[in-house]
Amino acid sequence: MKIKTADLIGPALDWAVAKCEGKNGVLHDDGITRCIVIASASGVYKGTYQSSINWSLGGPIIEREGINLFKHNKLNESQPDVWCAHKVVPRPNMEGSFNSCALALDGPTPLIAAMRCVAAANLGDEVDVPDELA
Repeated sequence: MKIKTADLIGPALDWAVAKCEGKNGVLHDDGITRCIVIASASGVYKGTYQSSINWSLGGPIIEREGINLFKHNKLNESQPDVWCAHKVVPRPNMEGSFNSCALALDGPTPLIAAMRCVAAANLGDEVDVPDELA
């Protein structure tokens, strides 16, 4: 099912980032915990992959990808805090050379905003996620 990158959250976002990182993300849902686990080539699970909530996974990606984060000011007290992740991405132009394009994606936390930015930079504005993640 196609989902806008800007709307990815939870296991669907973690699955998309795992895909960007070249990992085989698989949904684990035991009725209590619903998360992405990484499967090896032999089918053995290597543990949970939650880059959108775990700084030890998401932090190095943010640093490597050169993602900038900043917090939007609230317009009023009834609005939640919003974080914006910003990354400059090279894009080919019509002449075959490259120019740059700035990606900016929002999220309720810095990690969610940053991981949406990673997914958008690598997978585009929409992602075809497995139906069980939608």
